[in-house]
Amino acid sequence: MNFKHLYYFWAAAKAGGIVRAGEQLHITPQTLSTQIKLLEESLGCHLFQKSGRGVELTPEGRTALSYADQIFSLGAELEAAVGNKRSGVRTLNFRVGIADAVPKAIAYRLLEPALAIPEQVRLICHEGHFRDLLGQLSVQRLDLVIANEAMGKQTSVKAFNHTLGTTAMTFFATPALHASLEGSYPQCLDGAPMLIPGSASAMRQRLDLWLAEHALRPRLIGEFDDAALLKAFGGEGRGVFMAPTVLEDETCAQYGVKVLGRASELVEEFFGISVERRITHPCVAAITRAARQQFSRK
Repeated sequence: MNFKHLYYFWAAAKAGGIVRAGEQLHITPQTLSTQIKLLEESLGCHLFQKSGRGVELTPEGRTALSYADQIFSLGAELEAAVGNKRSGVRTLNFRVGIADAVPKAIAYRLLEPALAIPEQVRLICHEGHFRDLLGQLSVQRLDLVIANEAMGKQTSVKAFNHTLGTTAMTFFATPALHASLEGSYPQCLDGAPMLIPGSASAMRQRLDLWLAEHALRPRLIGEFDDAALLKAFGGEGRGVFMAPTVLEDETCAQYGVKVLGRASELVEEFFGISVERRITHPCVAAITRAARQQFSRK
């Protein structure tokens, strides 16, 4: 395989089209298209297909992009590692996997202490499904996985759970929606439009039980695997939604919503999962120390 051809494909996929990638790389679209066709011939499949006036990745193209991401990420790490030795400046690569169910604001708070240690740190973040990240951890492609659930005993991955902290959950609504709800909290949730986590979420199971225990039957408007998308809909007044209590101020400020009430029984936990039983990695140690102070249950 010609890695120059692979790089051109990767650039086009990341840029969202051949014309835009050509502008970024300062080469003509015709030249770029020819290089990508040579890659397709070597792989024996089409990587792009027409979609309206543009192009989109084929299933084979999405697979190729996933591998290309890994290849060029490793190339950057190699360049940094060799460059460190040449310059005499030691940079600590810290590779973290973040489960896609973890709110981005929580992930930032958890990771921030790693950048404050005395060593020069290069943070390399990957987001994905929890099980996929555990697989990368098992082959030591990641130093830490941050998730909102612990690694179960059923997995074959030899790793260890480190509790980072917990937070209760808060219900939010836009001022207009808040004013339209009848009764006090939590009874006002009965019949109210609601946006909820997807069925695969651990918090979804807890929410279902909580609603049943309080005899509440909200009108379910949407289910979301992506917490940020759920909040975006909530910020537009499409329904009541939940977010971690520890993020109340940020949630109200960012989405223009008000607090309806808190549910102390609904607790979200955050874990750091590593191959170390006893933590020695300086970044992981900094994260666990700071997290246990910041993320106490409210």
